[in-house]
Amino acid sequence: MSDRILILGGAGFVGSSLAISLKKQHPQWTVICFDNLRRRGSELNLPRFKQLGIEFIHGDIRSASDLDPTNFKVDTIIDCSAEPSVLAGFSSPQYVLQTNLLGTINILELARQIRARLLFLSTSRIYPIEKLKSVSLIESATRFNIASEQIIPGVSELGIAEEFTLQGHRSLYGTTKLASEMLIEEYRQAYGIQAIVNRCGVITGPWQMGKVDQGVFVLWLAAHYFEKSLSYIGYGGAGKQVRDLLHIDDLLSLIDYQLENFSDLDGDVLNVGGGIENSLSLLETTKLCEAITGKSILIKSEATARQGDIPIYITDASKIIAKTGWRPIRNPEQTLQDIYGWILELEDILKPILS
Repeated sequence: MSDRILILGGAGFVGSSLAISLKKQHPQWTVICFDNLRRRGSELNLPRFKQLGIEFIHGDIRSASDLDPTNFKVDTIIDCSAEPSVLAGFSSPQYVLQTNLLGTINILELARQIRARLLFLSTSRIYPIEKLKSVSLIESATRFNIASEQIIPGVSELGIAEEFTLQGHRSLYGTTKLASEMLIEEYRQAYGIQAIVNRCGVITGPWQMGKVDQGVFVLWLAAHYFEKSLSYIGYGGAGKQVRDLLHIDDLLSLIDYQLENFSDLDGDVLNVGGGIENSLSLLETTKLCEAITGKSILIKSEATARQGDIPIYITDASKIIAKTGWRPIRNPEQTLQDIYGWILELEDILKPILS
């Protein structure tokens, strides 16, 4: 059982959603959010925290002194902090390395010294880019699909499983997260720290401040709502690239389960995502956004893909579903509808950030 929780990256999309959800479900728990407020829009969460009695600490995981163990009396640390952009690693490697790698070292040292459990949010981006690009695909009218016959272990029509190879380059972002996973395993063995790692695919929903390089489904809906142009980039510029998406509330129900059953799941490193039935191509996303908003916008085509991009990623979450009984319950249409309702309700606040 957890009753004192520290959420790192706590004013970000996942961290703030998790803090608010846990505090509402478990009002007796102490929930502390720690964040450097670097991401635009994260400051909007501070009044929400205050309303619910969630403590906020302004600090940076890159600074060991900000994570001084004498200041933290918690039994569980949830790490949602990261520079989550693949593109950022190609333009500003220092910030990615300092935040995602040095940050993890500082977090593990805190966990070791205060004997806290660690729930770590990793990423599907730990899987190598060239190997993901070599997955056999079939092209249909609106999307790419994974072919049933594959030569690479860990890939099937259901998507990418944990057995998928880790040999190859994966972007600086992906590398820092994989290195973090390995450090966590070493700290588990050396110091007996309990830890769970969730390798998350695309997570989305209300309160995500979507950008080109992170939060694509919010970006897409917001562009339709505020009538801004978009581009299909790469793979012929037809918008057939595919991602699965997981509604933030479905992730929250999994994390709540993991917190309640931590000892049973200690050591788990499992893929978490919406899966094949909750996947969309950009073209299919456009059609849904048009139906939901009643607006149609200009979408340009650029044939050349961006550095580090892949044509398809679908999470095969069979293992975590079999192990916990958890499964996503919100489909992509509901998820986009929820994002639309949020933008509609808070249009004035969100317009400067999302448009």
